[in-house]
Amino acid sequence: MRSLRSKHLAALAVLTAAVPLAAIIGPTAAVAASSKFCDGGSYTVLGKTGTKDRFRGTVAAPAGRFTVQGKYTRFDIDPATFAIYDYAFTGAANVGDMTGRKPAAVYASKVPDHRGLALTSTISLELRDEGLTVSRTGANGLSMKIQAKDCAQGGIFQMEPSRGDGTRTRIVHTLADTTFYYDNPQFRARLGAWLGSACTSEQTGPASTFCVRVSPRVNIGSTVAPALVLRDSPQVGTRIPQASCGPDFTNPLGLTETKDQCGATSIWDVASGGRMGMVTGEDATEVANPPTTCTTDCQAENGVNGRLATLGFPAVVAPASRLTPRTSTEGLTAPLTAP
Repeated sequence: MRSLRSKHLAALAVLTAAVPLAAIIGPTAAVAASSKFCDGGSYTVLGKTGTKDRFRGTVAAPAGRFTVQGKYTRFDIDPATFAIYDYAFTGAANVGDMTGRKPAAVYASKVPDHRGLALTSTISLELRDEGLTVSRTGANGLSMKIQAKDCAQGGIFQMEPSRGDGTRTRIVHTLADTTFYYDNPQFRARLGAWLGSACTSEQTGPASTFCVRVSPRVNIGSTVAPALVLRDSPQVGTRIPQASCGPDFTNPLGLTETKDQCGATSIWDVASGGRMGMVTGEDATEVANPPTTCTTDCQAENGVNGRLATLGFPAVVAPASRLTPRTSTEGLTAPLTAP
């Protein structure tokens, strides 16, 4: 079983001197990750709870959507598809709270297309402290697993599709009305620089686990919670372009991270056994290497112990950085990318 990405980074003070302090301190930077972000976190779902008694077993699937309710986050699951609806932070008090102590919606939906198949088995459920693992299977080798952590920030959610035919699953993300995708200007300003504790030069690196070249970064922001920062985080997943979306940013590296993406929707083809995750806080603004290619028995990433640079995000996201328009039908019917 793959574990959620959880790095627990060290304090920002140990970051490489190659990163100006102005880029990583003050109100524009996320708080360094900590286990305190999960204090008291626990989910209640389908009459079971992760506190004290805990739970590991199977439960009958309800006829309609069911709620996963935590101290810090909550969302609904469609039992037939494991589509996610109304993912939100509750605004509960925590040292890592990014909402200003008020409810903050993030995703209206995360919908996988199983192309005529449906989940039909009983639901396998594991609840332990702040952690949740819920899975279900269907005909022709279809299965879906959702892992989540009830924390104020960090690597706290991922969806894992698997199909008997080994092909990819298309997943469409739609943001809530108060959230938006944007091209992070603090990454844009450092494009091409090599940053990290192992770098000997911003111009030449050299590339290594702890020396990574800055590329454009798409983050998710909120109009009701300016301190909230998130990022879609795929593993063996490919984003499908939507040609009518995305402002024409100057990109001297010729990279495509912000090209042809809408302001409120993104489309992903995820390999069978891959995952579509979400990271928040400092994890969303770290200059990190791409995830490894892994679809079987994947393990959580090792902690980087503050050795990678974190560039932060603007306290107020300017309209020019927000991807537009918010929606488009382009890309929804594009052929699936290769397995």
